Amino acid sequence: MTRQIRFNAFDMNCVAHQSPGLWRHPRDRSWKYKDLDYWQDVARTLERGIFDGIFIADVIGYYDVYKGSNFHAIREAAQLPVNDPLQLAAPIALATEHLGIGITASTSFEHPYTFARRIATADHHTKGRVGWNIVTSYLESGAKNIGQGGLRRHDNRYEVAAEYVEVLYKLLEGSWEEGAVVRDRERGVFTDPSKVHEIGHKGRFFEVPGYHLSEPSPQRTPLLYQAGASGAGKTFAAEHAECVFVSSPIKSVLKAYVADIRRQAAAAGRDPRKIYVYNLVTLIVDETDEKAEAKFREYQSHASYDGALVFMSGWSGIDFGQYAPTDLVRKVETNAIISMVETFAGGEKSWTIEELAAWGGIGGVGPVFVGSPSTVADILEQWVAETDVDGFNLAYAVTPETFEDVVGYLVPELQRRGVYPTAYRPGTLREKLFGAGPYLPASHPADRYRDIEAVKRREAAARASAPVPETVEG
Repeated sequence: MTRQIRFNAFDMNCVAHQSPGLWRHPRDRSWKYKDLDYWQDVARTLERGIFDGIFIADVIGYYDVYKGSNFHAIREAAQLPVNDPLQLAAPIALATEHLGIGITASTSFEHPYTFARRIATADHHTKGRVGWNIVTSYLESGAKNIGQGGLRRHDNRYEVAAEYVEVLYKLLEGSWEEGAVVRDRERGVFTDPSKVHEIGHKGRFFEVPGYHLSEPSPQRTPLLYQAGASGAGKTFAAEHAECVFVSSPIKSVLKAYVADIRRQAAAAGRDPRKIYVYNLVTLIVDETDEKAEAKFREYQSHASYDGALVFMSGWSGIDFGQYAPTDLVRKVETNAIISMVETFAGGEKSWTIEELAAWGGIGGVGPVFVGSPSTVADILEQWVAETDVDGFNLAYAVTPETFEDVVGYLVPELQRRGVYPTAYRPGTLREKLFGAGPYLPASHPADRYRDIEAVKRREAAARASAPVPETVEG
């Protein structure tokens, strides 16, 4: 059977997302991000193109690393203003039948107890088509504005995330048994109290003693996305994620990343083929190579140097505004996205600051592929064959045009070659992607929390047998 190439749309509830300055383009409509009809129109286009989903990124905070302020972020609308992503799930679901809806929410900025109810509600409203992108956040400004003073150190953020998802699994998988909701009109019993359990969680970072507030949703735990590319991020993704997003500009780096994720997943007892890896790319497609190249040059004329470096500085934690355009990017220890620093400062190519800005001006840090449907299809097939990646997370230059061009020009060519889906599977998002049941499989770590009373007994026994810390008399 020919291996299928998978697409997600990469977007954000803001202006121009990762193509700073392109909001000025006369055909761009991203400034309509405040309007639900805009999102519903985009979603219909993506569903017509059999996209797995629309993946909605998010940040809490603002980009203030570049030149030591947020002046250019505000001026360029570099993900500011930005609206809440979760509120898009219901209207997108109403406009579509199959499209998945991936929602980014940070383990750094929202308590797991309240988030469990919010994401379960979204899974109910979408009939099981929602996913959760698990992020740990990288902006100091976000941490400061919710009273944390600043970000935790990078690897420590993943320690918090590990306990956070443990709390989520206990709430979503263990608190309400199957069959707890009986809706027995004759007896006047809606829910059987004996089948609803307190989770009794008492950990290092969170204490959540009580019951989950929502009845089980179609997937219980939504489909799990993760985008960490550092060592700690890859380990976390290999244990928990079902879909992994990476932003590799070159094939050799992507190949090594995919192999490492699959190796670690197998070591964790999971099926490495039941984790889909999507690489960030931007596709500029038209009828011919010449028309596509002309369109790309047109887009580039609207890109913003300062706006691109606002993002690059924020993502890396390095103020690129302090360097001349011809200076080389050098590795600096930061508390932001470590993998990005390693890619552009320690990879095969030496990058100048102006090359970095030009690269990131359209679509972010992923590569841009330009050409006719045949040319771009050849490139995508080559990347899949050489890197073992499963699909691509598609950023846009202008919206909805970039997505319309992919659906109108490229998808039919890929389908003609037999390497792209022609229809959706039935069921929830998890069922559509993996063809099995709506819940996380028994090989996933969530399974160990489904019998919550047994979990509480094990944890109580572990606490009882733990050594008592010695006290020092003074």
